[in-house]
Amino acid sequence: MVERNSEEYEGSARWVLACELQRLREASGKSLAQLAEETNYDRTYLHRLETGERLSKLPVMEALDRVYGTRELLVRLWGLARLDAFKDKYREFMKLEAKATIIHKYAVVVPGLLQTEDFARFVLSSSPTAISPDELEDAVAARIGRQELLRRTPPPSVRIILDEAVLRRPAPDPEVWHGQLARIEGAAKALTMTIQVLPFSAGVQDLTGGPLSLLWMADGSAVAYLEGNRSGELIEESAEIERYRLSYDRLRDAALPPCDSSAFIQQLVEDSRP
Repeated sequence: MVERNSEEYEGSARWVLACELQRLREASGKSLAQLAEETNYDRTYLHRLETGERLSKLPVMEALDRVYGTRELLVRLWGLARLDAFKDKYREFMKLEAKATIIHKYAVVVPGLLQTEDFARFVLSSSPTAISPDELEDAVAARIGRQELLRRTPPPSVRIILDEAVLRRPAPDPEVWHGQLARIEGAAKALTMTIQVLPFSAGVQDLTGGPLSLLWMADGSAVAYLEGNRSGELIEESAEIERYRLSYDRLRDAALPPCDSSAFIQQLVEDSRP
């Protein structure tokens, strides 16, 4: 069985994944050294996956699925395990977001679905609460892992309205910031992604107090999610969802059209070149 320094993860999806990784390797008769050679991942790193100390990233799970011939078993377990990195208040929203067919967002910071790995690392490391290097990397992996929903078949239809402040508040490292702006510019070109900029000139709007997500499922049901700095609220009552949808529609009308938003972002990308 997988050994633990604590019982923190026991019974969780992350614990199940760690146990399955160890079981598969032992059943295959491979040593950690052999597995490291076959996957090109460090032996110590692979061991820490088997003990649950590290969460890993999707490409690692894909490589291990290939080695063990387990199709997408480990990828699916990883999809559940990464939810453990989020606080309880976010988990239900993350599950719904991963299944949504239509996603509408208003953002006052760069949303996780658009963050580069370097920018996510900067944001997560800027917390006043101390975080270890391993915890930081797990948090980055969990956040970037959310973006897998954009690569589903078929992918969801996504519309993101970015407050202009999002694009005017750079990361300290010019290269990191340029890469982040370029990521947003590239996302705006995707056929299933629409990005609009809400300019300062639009003035105060009903939703400019904080971020909002609206999700629609394949069965027609919908939820709204309001996210604060240290709190979040999942709204499932239909009348409330409709109110937020109308507010979002007004915000969309006040934002720059997609083509003008794209040109606006493109200019910022050019201006931010290190």
